[in-house]
Amino acid sequence: MKKFLKTAALFTASIAAFAQEPAAAAAAKGFDGHYLAHIALGLAALGGGIGMGKAIASASEGIARNPQASGNIRTTMILGLAFIESLVLYVLVLAFAKA
Repeated sequence: MKKFLKTAALFTASIAAFAQEPAAAAAAKGFDGHYLAHIALGLAALGGGIGMGKAIASASEGIARNPQASGNIRTTMILGLAFIESLVLYVLVLAFAKA
């Protein structure tokens, strides 16, 4: 799985690097590099998704091991998921502000 994620990240980075116009043509059109905000949004969504998946998996495992603590685990998990999602939303706001 790690090898797949590394390959996917490198492939995504290479697409972003090679799919752009040459710098001289972009400068002539007044291109200011706002695509970086969109790449940041994609990376934030990817990281947020991975973090949320790990949080839910760990919470499910914790509830399976100790069912009496399910209320506390669920509350902590939901709070953590809200914080993770807020970071992705901040990047979304920044992407809209930059574009």
